[in-house]
This record gives sequence, C-alpha cells and structure tokens, in this order.
Amino acid sequence: MDATERLRAASKFLLQSPPGEINDVLNGESVPSVTDVRNIISDDDSLQEGVLSSLREYNLAQFTIADVPGHNHQSIISEAARVSNLAGDNQEGEQLDRFWDPRSRTSFRFDHLSLETSDPEPIEPDPESEPFRAALETASITYLSAHFHDGVTSVFPTPGLATRFFVQIVANKYNPSNFWSGRWRSEYVIDLESKQIKGRMLVNVHYYEQGNVQLSTTHSTDLALPPAITSTSATASANKILALIEAEEGKYQASLNDAYADMGEKTFKGLRRALPMTRSKLDWDRVLGYKLGAELSSNRGAFGSS
Repeated sequence: MDATERLRAASKFLLQSPPGEINDVLNGESVPSVTDVRNIISDDDSLQEGVLSSLREYNLAQFTIADVPGHNHQSIISEAARVSNLAGDNQEGEQLDRFWDPRSRTSFRFDHLSLETSDPEPIEPDPESEPFRAALETASITYLSAHFHDGVTSVFPTPGLATRFFVQIVANKYNPSNFWSGRWRSEYVIDLESKQIKGRMLVNVHYYEQGNVQLSTTHSTDLALPPAITSTSATASANKILALIEAEEGKYQASLNDAYADMGEKTFKGLRRALPMTRSKLDWDRVLGYKLGAELSSNRGAFGSS
C-alpha cells in the first residue's frame, strides 16, 4: 500500500470508532489490537495531518462536546455550529474550525485532534431570531436536566431564516473498566413557518468484554406543530415543542426496551440449541457427584466408543 492508501484505511477505522474510543483507535491506548492503526502510517506527523479531515467529519457527526472558553458549560460541535454559516463565508482556512456557542454569545477555535478550544471572541446573534432561539434553549435545558444525567444541548438559528432552528442533544456514558460505552444523539429541525418538526435520534452502544458487540440505530420522526405555536409567544411555544420532543423520545426509548426484551426471549435463544447434543439437561447441582467412568459407560452410544 502506498501512503495515500494507508491514510485512507486509517481514516476508515477512525470514522467507525465507537463512542469515546477514538483516541484508543488512533493511539492504541487501551486496546492492544488497535495499535495496528497507528502502525499503518508509521509516521505520527503524516498521520495527524492525513486524518485531520476524518477527525473533523467524525467530531461534527458525533456531536462532540467542547468546553466554552471563559464559561462553565459545554457546547456541541456540529455543522450547525460553524461560524462560517452565519456570514455565508466559504469554509476554508481558520474559519473551517471556528464554532460558536449561542448561549454565551462566544465563538472559538476547536482543535479536532486535542478536542481543546481557544481564541474566544464575542459574537452577536441575529436579533430577529434570538428571542425564540433563547426560549427553545431554556426549554431544552429543562428537558435535559429531567431526562439525562450528563447531557449537553445546543440550539442554533438558521442564517437568513428567523423561523427555523436546530435543537441538538447529546449524552455520553463511558465505562471502560466494565468494557462498554454509549452515546445518545438527537437533532430536530423546527420550522415555525411550515409548522413542522423533522428529527432523528441516534443510539450507539459498544460492549467489548471478551467479545465485540455494537448497537447502532437511527430513528427519524416528522411531527406537525399545533397552530398555537407561534414566534410571538416564545416561552409557551418552546415549552410545547419540547413536550412533543419528550413524548417522541420517550416512545423511542420504550421501543428499544421492548426490542431488548424480545432479543433475550426470542432472537438470542434462536442462536443456540435448547438442549445439548445428548438431548438431556445436565443437573448442575449433582455435577460434582458424577462418577466419570460410569457416566461415560452409560452414554457410550451417544458419545461413541473410546
């Protein structure tokens, strides 16, 4: 493989990283087998430069969270959070990795490799869309505190459209000592003009104790907004919108719980025999009292002669 092919292979590994494990895939810190990913390139400088675009793609898609400089909260790194979207600039150079947090009215640079923020600057939101955006943010934070242990939410306006907003939610749970990690992501596009909510919920779970099992599921939804929801009644309308989101996410979580129960009762049982090949169950309470010679003799027909 030439250098380009090796970088392409390494990038594919990174984009498939489970929640909270991209550094393990990149550096091989806790999973010995993934040290081969770094060895594919055998040059750290080339690796970091070559996979930067993949790291950027991964962080944007996974709603990576970042500490907002000078503030005690976090914000979501996503396509909707790009500063270049606000001014309609070309996404090149430094602007490509500059994002903003509407809650604190702060823009900052984000390093996709170290996940650190820097160079904060004040930024003013659109005065026309800001009142409803702020109301959505307050309602989203209230919803988040009621249903997520360690979640982060961000609400972004759509440049040039004062009646269209993005509500994004992400919650991560990492437990490497017990060999599992998980991530919940949801995003809703709220259009007050068309009276619609288009959303999607994404769940990723990785369990890797003496094996490697991953769950990756996506659920899309399309909801109609009641006529009472208008931009003139921001607080009341925002609370009603989050109530709709709460109901939809509650139904989706319940469906996942039902699916898990069905897997345990039906799907997983179908993967193995109900009885061993002898067609009789082993009495585990008596296993220490068995006489090996007598058992082998009496079951010679089943096991074959020695």
